[in-house]
Amino acid sequence: MADLATDDVKTMTFEAALTELEGIVARLEGGKAPLAESIAIYERGEALKSHCEGLLKAAEARIEKIALRNGKPVGTEPLDT
Repeated sequence: MADLATDDVKTMTFEAALTELEGIVARLEGGKAPLAESIAIYERGEALKSHCEGLLKAAEARIEKIALRNGKPVGTEPLDT
């Protein structure tokens, strides 16, 4: 069964997801949301966190570094992780 509260997270950009996640953290730290709302926004925060981590891992896999030989660039190679 699809979770309507988190389905749209899959299409968010990293920046949009991170901004929303920061807002959720601030609301939870503020402690003023009712319990049921706190649980719901915590669950959305978990989905946002997972999405951000996935996007970061995908970006990290695509990053390359410039390979140098005798101080001169000779191409690129995968970034060491």
